[in-house]
Amino acid sequence: MKKPGSAGAGRVLKTRVKKTKLKESSRRWLERHMNDPYVQRSKAEGYRSRAAYKLIEIDDKHHLLKPGAKVIDLGAAPGGWCQVAAERTKSTDEHTHVVGIDYLGMDPVPGAVVLEMDFLDDDAPARLVEALGDAPDVVLSDMAAPTTGHRRTDHLRTMHLCEVAADFAMSVLKPGGHFLAKTFQGGTEAALLDELKRSFRSVHHVKPPASRDASVELYLLAKDFKGRSSPGEPA
Repeated sequence: MKKPGSAGAGRVLKTRVKKTKLKESSRRWLERHMNDPYVQRSKAEGYRSRAAYKLIEIDDKHHLLKPGAKVIDLGAAPGGWCQVAAERTKSTDEHTHVVGIDYLGMDPVPGAVVLEMDFLDDDAPARLVEALGDAPDVVLSDMAAPTTGHRRTDHLRTMHLCEVAADFAMSVLKPGGHFLAKTFQGGTEAALLDELKRSFRSVHHVKPPASRDASVELYLLAKDFKGRSSPGEPA
């Protein structure tokens, strides 16, 4: 993978940060965002967001998205992960392997079906599997709760999304399937990790280079799903 470039950032940055109504914290965020080489690269290469490179880097190392694999993407907007998943699974509009979901509207992604609804809705899991037409080989989640400004509250809300995504993955994945979800440093509940370790042959945290060093963001990667236990059978 070539190193992200930085050409062209200065002109856009100059016109944005001079706005006098911006708070200092907002100005710093915008300056960092516009100077981010992954932001510039995503624009040059046609990805919806810099987050696409997090999935690219993880997949380059761990080989989750194979041609023909069926993928569900939770919290899909603005579509960067759907783009990567569709490309790597060779998904097309005629033979779709990727289904995403988000309550935020987004432009269509070639090779993917995207449901505009909240994943926490009771009927969302069934709708996802129905749209995919099969059990998934991979469940992805880059979901994060909208921030409230209260750090502990924001942390707990996003961790809840990770737990719900994990429960969903373990209820629908094919044996041998994989689960990848956003979490935070020091924040993954021990009970969730224990459950994942019982259900997958490999469970660990990963932090791709595209995840900013200053961010507490991590990704929880569970590989090779063992399958669901039969009724009455120990997990």
